Amino acid sequence: MALQPAAGARDLNPRQVESNRALSERLASVFRLWGYDEVSPPRVERLDTLMAGGAIASEDVVRLVADEPLGLRPEMTASIARAACTRLASRPRPLRLWASGTVFQSRAADEGGHCIEENLQCGVELFGVAPIEAEMELLSLLMAAVERLNFHAQHQPRLLMGHTGLMDLLLSPVPPVLRDAVRAALIQYDRLGLETIDLEEELRATLLSLLDCRGTPNEVLERLSSCFGAHSLFDDLHRLCRQLQGPAEAQGVRLQLDPTFQPRFELYTGLVFQLVCDTHSAPIVVARGGRYDDLVRRCGAKPGQDFGAGFSLAIDPIRELLSDASSNPSFAPQLMVAFSERSTLEAALERQRWWHQQGRSAVIELHPFSARSLAEQQATDQGGFQLDWIDP
Repeated sequence: MALQPAAGARDLNPRQVESNRALSERLASVFRLWGYDEVSPPRVERLDTLMAGGAIASEDVVRLVADEPLGLRPEMTASIARAACTRLASRPRPLRLWASGTVFQSRAADEGGHCIEENLQCGVELFGVAPIEAEMELLSLLMAAVERLNFHAQHQPRLLMGHTGLMDLLLSPVPPVLRDAVRAALIQYDRLGLETIDLEEELRATLLSLLDCRGTPNEVLERLSSCFGAHSLFDDLHRLCRQLQGPAEAQGVRLQLDPTFQPRFELYTGLVFQLVCDTHSAPIVVARGGRYDDLVRRCGAKPGQDFGAGFSLAIDPIRELLSDASSNPSFAPQLMVAFSERSTLEAALERQRWWHQQGRSAVIELHPFSARSLAEQQATDQGGFQLDWIDP
């Protein structure tokens, strides 16, 4: 019998489970304030739904052995979009939904082959709202969630934004036959690869300069305007970032716009973003999202309602991030009710019930102790419980 969890899976201890639940409940309270309703998408879906019409690679999906092609969800957006366009199609738009649950991804193992990676997510989806208004609500909601999570200054949170329209604009002067190669070089920040592509010298020089075009939204948009002239997309992004600037500054979140930033999944067709925080070792992504109108259309949304956008927060990395920053967390100690041989279990149960009425966590020892010192030792061995000793 194997005594280790499968590669990519983890056994969480009680404190980690409780922290995950508390974080999810914090976020849920914010989502409800903003009018979002909870849904629970299935963990198992048909592969064509999970792959979102080819937006998610087949190798990222954990396949199941069944009579029909099924898999475990690598994210929840596709499942929620399917439900929004079918069972919830009659509900008025805007349709605001949130969900929390485990997602599964297949990834390459260090020793070769593949393993399953399991993660807990909590996120929102907004359907039926066209750009840029939906993005304004979602990123404002993300800042409200950041406020509720209480990140520390040492985490240096930064919101990295991109847009598929900006990437299309960068590629517009490139000959169609070379666009895939140029796009890959830009996304991977591959300067050498870009230099080897057979492009006109002036175009290559422009693309190489744009490879370093990342920074504050105003600076980046001004630079893009100088290269490509006026564009309605620039106006939308200016509006979004002006509205977002105040909440972001209040939470210590730095805004960064990068025209070459594109997410791993080809799910998004519009604004894309990630919230990144620093750790002792390396930066981690704690939230990601964007607009996915094409997915909503493939799910059969009615014309005029075929809009969708959302984001998800990664609960496990957030838990580890906050626990590392809180070296001295304050928790009310858990109580252990114990009784001497001169008392009874009935008396101990009554005392435990009283503690529970006060909102305190209390466990009970079911057998009497011959001395208080033995009960104190048991409380220590059980994990540092506070002893409530009954000895009439």
